[in-house]
Formats: sequence, C-alpha cells, structure tokens
Amino acid sequence: MLSPEQGQVLVRLARQTIEEHLELAASDPLTARELDDPALQERRGVFVTLHQREALRGCIGSLQAMESLLDGVRRHALNAAFHDHRFTPVSAPEVAALQLSVSVLSKPLPLTYSGPEELLRKLRPEIDGVILKAPSGAGATFLPQVWKQLPDPAAFLGHLCCKAGLGEHYWRTSPLEIETYHVHYFEEAR
Repeated sequence: MLSPEQGQVLVRLARQTIEEHLELAASDPLTARELDDPALQERRGVFVTLHQREALRGCIGSLQAMESLLDGVRRHALNAAFHDHRFTPVSAPEVAALQLSVSVLSKPLPLTYSGPEELLRKLRPEIDGVILKAPSGAGATFLPQVWKQLPDPAAFLGHLCCKAGLGEHYWRTSPLEIETYHVHYFEEAR
C-alpha cells in the first residue's frame, strides 16, 4: 500500500510530465530522491485523470501491471492530456486550471454471478472498479470514482455497456465476464 506522500509524488509527477511536454516550468519539481523510492518502481495498473472545473478533461490508464508506477504515470499523463480521443489536446494556458488525480489499481479479480439480479447485489458502489468483457471482445472499465456520478448499480452497468459499444441493457440479457478491482486514489490538493 502506498502512503499519502508517495501518492502525492505520483500526482506531482503527472503534472510535471504534462508541463514539461508543453515546455512549461515545473510548478512543483520533484527531486531525484523523491523519485528513487522503491515502492514507486512496483509494477501496477494505473490511471491518470484530468478534470477542469469539475468536468472530466481526460482519463487514460492501464488495467494491467505492465510497467513501473513512475513509467505508467508519465505515459498515461501524456495520453490523458494529449491523446484521449474524447477531448482536444490540453493547451499550455489550461494546465494551471487542471485538477489531476492518480488511481493505482489492485489486481482485477473475477466476479462470479448467476444472473443480472445477483450481479447487482454483488457490486459494491464506491468500492469496486468494474471491468466488463463481452464474448465478442468488446469491453470497458469504470474506476470506483465513477460511482459518484452513477450511484445506482443498474445505471452504472448500463453506462459501462454503452462505453463498451454494447446496448445499455446488454448486461441484463447477455453473458458478460465481470472483474472487479480497488484503487488507491490520490488527487492534488484543491
């Protein structure tokens, strides 16, 4: 488990990476000592999320532990800021107004269920991140933070199915592979 201080290093790294990409001076530069923490070399799934005035401005990450936390935060910060297809790339004047957060994921675990009603009962709002996969290969995930916007499990699953390119009610009528995970969530001080 990461400490709040280690989490803040990751959030500051995300901001610094975006600032450096835009050739801006780092607003809160990290030291080599801060980046030399062995815990930040762990391989973990990680997402970087950007908000602007409480609205989503970018969110990219990896469910799998493919690289160190430091490398994942750097890569996903750039992708969230400049390559999230839902948004135009972040511009230099926007950076100061961005609110950044980093979600470090646990290993996803399969959730077994026998039907839609049991699935609804087994999901834990504001605790579980959810990955769904259809037999066709379509899939999507929502981080646990999405429960704040979609607190009803049926609506949560419906929006997640839509995100995967499936019908809103697909989860009620078709088999899905469901996995859940937890996150350590770190955000910039407001």
